[in-house]
Amino acid sequence: MAYGLLSGKRGIISGALNEQSIAWKVAELAHAEGARFVLTNAPVAMRMGEIKKLADATGAPVIPADATNDADLEKLFAESVKHLGGPADFLLHSIGMSPNVRKGRPYDDLNYDWYKQTLDVSAMSLHRMLQAAEKAGALAPGGSVVALTYIAAQRVFPDYGDMADAKALLESITRSWGYRLGRSKRIRVNTVSQSPTMTTAGSGIKGFDGFYGFAQAMSPLGNAPAVDCAGYCITLFSDLTRYVTMQNLYHDGGFSTTGATPEVVAKFSGA
Repeated sequence: MAYGLLSGKRGIISGALNEQSIAWKVAELAHAEGARFVLTNAPVAMRMGEIKKLADATGAPVIPADATNDADLEKLFAESVKHLGGPADFLLHSIGMSPNVRKGRPYDDLNYDWYKQTLDVSAMSLHRMLQAAEKAGALAPGGSVVALTYIAAQRVFPDYGDMADAKALLESITRSWGYRLGRSKRIRVNTVSQSPTMTTAGSGIKGFDGFYGFAQAMSPLGNAPAVDCAGYCITLFSDLTRYVTMQNLYHDGGFSTTGATPEVVAKFSGA
Protein backbone atom coordinates (compact mmCIF):
# COMPACT_ATOMS: atom_id res chain seq x y z
CA MET A 1 0.00 0.00 0.00
CA ALA A 2 1.37 3.42 -0.99
CA TYR A 3 0.80 6.53 1.14
CA GLY A 4 2.20 9.26 -1.12
CA LEU A 5 4.95 9.99 1.40
CA LEU A 6 7.38 11.15 -1.28
CA SER A 7 4.91 12.76 -3.67
CA GLY A 8 6.68 15.51 -5.60
CA LYS A 9 10.09 14.73 -4.13
CA ARG A 10 13.29 14.21 -6.09
CA GLY A 11 16.13 11.93 -5.12
CA ILE A 12 19.38 10.13 -5.88
CA ILE A 13 19.74 6.43 -5.07
CA SER A 14 23.16 4.78 -5.14
CA GLY A 15 24.12 1.13 -4.87
CA ALA A 16 21.28 -0.81 -6.51
CA LEU A 17 22.89 -3.93 -7.94
CA ASN A 18 20.12 -6.53 -8.24
CA GLU A 19 16.76 -7.41 -6.71
CA GLN A 20 18.45 -8.52 -3.46
CA SER A 21 19.88 -5.04 -2.87
CA ILE A 22 18.35 -2.83 -0.21
CA ALA A 23 18.91 0.11 -2.57
CA TRP A 24 16.84 -1.71 -5.20
CA LYS A 25 13.96 -2.07 -2.71
CA VAL A 26 14.30 1.60 -1.75
CA ALA A 27 14.00 2.59 -5.41
CA GLU A 28 10.89 0.48 -5.91
CA LEU A 29 9.20 1.92 -2.82
CA ALA A 30 10.28 5.50 -3.58
CA HIS A 31 8.72 5.12 -7.02
CA ALA A 32 5.50 3.76 -5.47
CA GLU A 33 5.43 6.67 -3.00
CA GLY A 34 5.53 9.23 -5.81
CA ALA A 35 9.20 10.23 -6.00
CA ARG A 36 11.27 10.88 -9.09
CA PHE A 37 14.94 9.97 -8.83
CA VAL A 38 18.12 9.04 -10.61
CA LEU A 39 20.00 5.80 -10.06
CA THR A 40 23.77 5.65 -9.80
CA ASN A 41 26.45 3.04 -9.27
CA ALA A 42 30.07 2.47 -10.21
CA PRO A 43 30.51 1.40 -13.85
CA VAL A 44 32.00 -1.96 -12.79
CA ALA A 45 29.03 -2.64 -10.50
CA MET A 46 26.62 -1.72 -13.26
CA ARG A 47 28.22 -4.28 -15.55
CA MET A 48 27.83 -6.94 -12.85
CA GLY A 49 24.26 -6.04 -11.91
CA GLU A 50 20.82 -5.57 -13.41
CA ILE A 51 20.26 -1.84 -12.91
CA LYS A 52 18.73 -1.34 -16.37
CA LYS A 53 15.82 -3.56 -15.31
CA LEU A 54 15.19 -1.30 -12.31
CA ALA A 55 15.51 1.82 -14.44
CA ASP A 56 12.93 0.51 -16.89
CA ALA A 57 10.50 -0.34 -14.07
CA THR A 58 10.78 3.03 -12.33
CA GLY A 59 11.47 5.34 -15.25
CA ALA A 60 14.65 6.54 -13.56
CA PRO A 61 17.70 7.59 -15.57
CA VAL A 62 20.99 5.90 -14.72
CA ILE A 63 24.11 8.03 -14.24
CA PRO A 64 27.31 5.97 -13.83
CA ALA A 65 29.67 7.33 -11.18
CA ASP A 66 32.56 5.93 -9.18
CA ALA A 67 31.91 7.34 -5.69
CA THR A 68 35.68 7.47 -5.04
CA ASN A 69 36.25 9.69 -8.08
CA ASP A 70 35.59 13.39 -7.52
CA ALA A 71 35.21 14.18 -11.22
CA ASP A 72 32.59 11.44 -11.56
CA LEU A 73 30.68 12.85 -8.59
CA GLU A 74 30.74 16.39 -9.96
CA LYS A 75 29.22 15.05 -13.17
CA LEU A 76 26.68 12.94 -11.25
CA PHE A 77 25.27 15.88 -9.32
CA ALA A 78 25.30 18.28 -12.25
CA GLU A 79 23.41 15.77 -14.40
CA SER A 80 21.06 14.85 -11.55
CA VAL A 81 19.95 18.46 -11.12
CA LYS A 82 19.40 18.66 -14.87
CA HIS A 83 17.41 15.41 -15.07
CA LEU A 84 15.32 16.12 -11.99
CA GLY A 85 14.72 19.79 -12.74
CA GLY A 86 16.21 20.87 -9.42
CA PRO A 87 18.14 19.71 -6.36
CA ALA A 88 17.44 16.37 -4.69
CA ASP A 89 15.23 16.09 -1.61
CA PHE A 90 16.79 12.77 -0.62
CA LEU A 91 19.98 10.80 -1.14
CA LEU A 92 20.66 7.15 -0.35
CA HIS A 93 24.24 5.99 0.21
CA SER A 94 24.28 2.21 -0.13
CA ILE A 95 27.92 1.58 -0.98
CA GLY A 96 30.34 -0.83 0.66
CA MET A 97 33.14 -3.16 -0.36
CA SER A 98 36.20 -4.75 1.25
CA PRO A 99 38.84 -6.53 -0.86
CA ASN A 100 40.31 -7.95 2.36
CA VAL A 101 36.99 -9.57 3.34
CA ARG A 102 36.34 -10.78 -0.18
CA LYS A 103 39.74 -12.42 -0.39
CA GLY A 104 39.72 -13.89 3.11
CA ARG A 105 42.41 -11.73 4.69
CA PRO A 106 41.96 -11.75 8.50
CA TYR A 107 42.00 -8.51 10.48
CA ASP A 108 45.48 -9.18 11.86
CA ASP A 109 46.95 -9.70 8.39
CA LEU A 110 45.41 -6.95 6.26
CA ASN A 111 46.66 -5.77 2.93
CA TYR A 112 46.90 -2.04 3.63
CA ASP A 113 46.32 -0.96 0.06
CA TRP A 114 43.07 -2.92 0.16
CA TYR A 115 42.34 -1.45 3.60
CA LYS A 116 42.57 2.07 2.15
CA GLN A 117 40.25 0.98 -0.63
CA THR A 118 37.75 -0.35 1.91
CA LEU A 119 37.69 2.97 3.76
CA ASP A 120 37.46 5.00 0.56
CA VAL A 121 34.68 2.98 -1.05
CA SER A 122 32.65 2.26 2.07
CA ALA A 123 32.97 5.48 4.09
CA MET A 124 34.93 8.31 2.50
CA SER A 125 32.61 7.98 -0.48
CA LEU A 126 29.82 9.48 1.65
CA HIS A 127 32.00 12.47 2.50
CA ARG A 128 32.95 12.85 -1.16
CA MET A 129 29.31 12.65 -2.25
CA LEU A 130 28.09 15.22 0.24
CA GLN A 131 30.96 17.58 -0.43
CA ALA A 132 30.38 17.39 -4.19
CA ALA A 133 26.61 17.71 -3.78
CA GLU A 134 26.93 20.73 -1.53
CA LYS A 135 29.33 22.48 -3.89
CA ALA A 136 26.97 21.78 -6.79
CA GLY A 137 23.87 22.96 -4.91
CA ALA A 138 22.40 19.52 -5.60
CA LEU A 139 20.69 18.98 -2.20
CA ALA A 140 17.46 20.85 -1.46
CA PRO A 141 16.89 22.62 1.87
CA GLY A 142 14.99 20.39 4.29
CA GLY A 143 16.18 17.24 2.53
CA SER A 144 17.35 13.93 3.92
CA VAL A 145 20.44 11.76 3.51
CA VAL A 146 20.51 8.12 4.61
CA ALA A 147 23.53 5.80 4.63
CA LEU A 148 23.36 2.09 5.38
CA THR A 149 25.59 0.77 8.15
CA TYR A 150 25.95 -2.22 10.46
CA ILE A 151 26.29 -2.84 14.21
CA ALA A 152 29.89 -4.04 13.69
CA ALA A 153 30.74 -0.34 13.98
CA GLN A 154 30.06 -0.73 17.73
CA ARG A 155 30.64 -4.42 18.43
CA VAL A 156 33.23 -6.95 17.34
CA PHE A 157 32.22 -9.51 14.71
CA PRO A 158 35.58 -11.08 13.78
CA ASP A 159 34.73 -12.11 10.21
CA TYR A 160 33.50 -8.60 9.36
CA GLY A 161 37.15 -7.51 9.27
CA ASP A 162 38.06 -4.02 8.15
CA MET A 163 34.49 -3.29 7.11
CA ALA A 164 33.81 -2.66 10.80
CA ASP A 165 36.32 0.19 10.75
CA ALA A 166 34.73 1.55 7.59
CA LYS A 167 31.26 1.53 9.14
CA ALA A 168 32.55 3.34 12.24
CA LEU A 169 34.06 6.01 9.99
CA LEU A 170 30.84 6.19 7.97
CA GLU A 171 28.82 6.89 11.11
CA SER A 172 31.27 9.59 12.21
CA ILE A 173 31.06 11.27 8.80
CA THR A 174 27.26 11.16 9.09
CA ARG A 175 27.33 13.08 12.37
CA SER A 176 29.82 15.66 11.11
CA TRP A 177 27.90 16.36 7.91
CA GLY A 178 24.58 16.17 9.74
CA TYR A 179 25.63 19.05 11.97
CA ARG A 180 26.85 21.20 9.11
CA LEU A 181 24.00 20.54 6.71
CA GLY A 182 21.45 20.84 9.50
CA ARG A 183 22.75 24.28 10.44
CA SER A 184 22.97 25.55 6.87
CA LYS A 185 19.99 23.93 5.13
CA ARG A 186 18.05 21.88 7.69
CA ILE A 187 19.15 18.75 5.83
CA ARG A 188 19.08 15.59 7.97
CA VAL A 189 21.83 12.99 7.76
CA ASN A 190 21.36 9.58 9.40
CA THR A 191 22.58 6.01 9.23
CA VAL A 192 20.36 2.93 9.34
CA SER A 193 21.92 -0.13 10.97
CA GLN A 194 20.22 -3.08 9.32
CA SER A 195 19.94 -6.75 10.29
CA PRO A 196 22.20 -9.20 8.43
CA THR A 197 20.55 -9.34 5.02
CA MET A 198 20.85 -11.82 2.19
CA THR A 199 22.32 -9.35 -0.30
CA THR A 200 25.21 -9.96 -2.70
CA ALA A 201 27.55 -8.05 -0.36
CA GLY A 202 26.31 -9.70 2.84
CA SER A 203 26.48 -13.24 1.56
CA GLY A 204 30.13 -12.70 0.61
CA ILE A 205 31.18 -12.57 4.28
CA LYS A 206 32.70 -15.77 5.71
CA GLY A 207 30.27 -17.66 7.92
CA PHE A 208 27.36 -15.44 6.93
CA ASP A 209 24.76 -18.20 7.03
CA GLY A 210 25.66 -19.09 10.61
CA PHE A 211 25.62 -15.51 11.74
CA TYR A 212 22.30 -14.87 9.99
CA GLY A 213 20.83 -17.73 12.03
CA PHE A 214 22.38 -16.41 15.25
CA ALA A 215 20.93 -12.92 14.67
CA GLN A 216 17.55 -14.48 13.91
CA ALA A 217 17.62 -16.34 17.24
CA MET A 218 18.77 -13.23 19.12
CA SER A 219 16.17 -10.83 17.69
CA PRO A 220 12.70 -10.87 19.28
CA LEU A 221 11.16 -9.79 15.97
CA GLY A 222 13.59 -11.78 13.83
CA ASN A 223 15.90 -10.37 11.20
CA ALA A 224 14.43 -7.42 9.32
CA PRO A 225 13.96 -8.13 5.59
CA ALA A 226 15.42 -5.81 2.97
CA VAL A 227 12.02 -4.51 1.89
CA ASP A 228 11.23 -3.42 5.46
CA CYS A 229 14.57 -1.63 5.70
CA ALA A 230 13.60 0.15 2.50
CA GLY A 231 10.33 1.19 4.08
CA TYR A 232 12.21 2.63 7.06
CA CYS A 233 14.43 4.61 4.69
CA ILE A 234 11.33 6.00 2.97
CA THR A 235 10.05 7.35 6.30
CA LEU A 236 13.41 9.05 6.83
CA PHE A 237 13.15 10.66 3.39
CA SER A 238 9.64 11.86 4.15
CA ASP A 239 8.50 14.98 5.99
CA LEU A 240 7.43 12.83 8.94
CA THR A 241 11.00 12.77 10.28
CA ARG A 242 12.06 16.41 9.86
CA TYR A 243 13.71 16.53 13.31
CA VAL A 244 15.63 13.26 13.15
CA THR A 245 19.29 13.81 12.31
CA MET A 246 22.84 12.73 13.18
CA GLN A 247 21.46 9.41 14.45
CA ASN A 248 22.45 5.79 13.99
CA LEU A 249 19.04 4.11 13.81
CA TYR A 250 18.80 0.36 14.39
CA HIS A 251 16.50 -1.59 12.11
CA ASP A 252 17.34 -5.06 13.34
CA GLY A 253 14.33 -6.67 15.02
CA GLY A 254 15.72 -5.81 18.46
CA PHE A 255 19.10 -7.54 18.05
CA SER A 256 21.06 -4.47 19.19
CA THR A 257 19.48 -4.43 22.66
CA THR A 258 18.96 -8.13 23.35
CA GLY A 259 21.40 -9.72 25.79
CA ALA A 260 20.36 -13.36 25.39
CA THR A 261 17.42 -15.47 24.29
CA PRO A 262 16.24 -18.94 25.36
CA GLU A 263 17.13 -20.32 21.92
CA VAL A 264 20.73 -19.16 22.19
CA VAL A 265 21.12 -20.09 25.89
CA ALA A 266 19.79 -23.61 25.17
CA LYS A 267 22.72 -24.26 22.82
CA PHE A 268 25.13 -23.91 25.79
CA SER A 269 23.04 -25.39 28.57
CA GLY A 270 23.98 -29.02 27.98
CA ALA A 271 20.33 -29.99 27.93
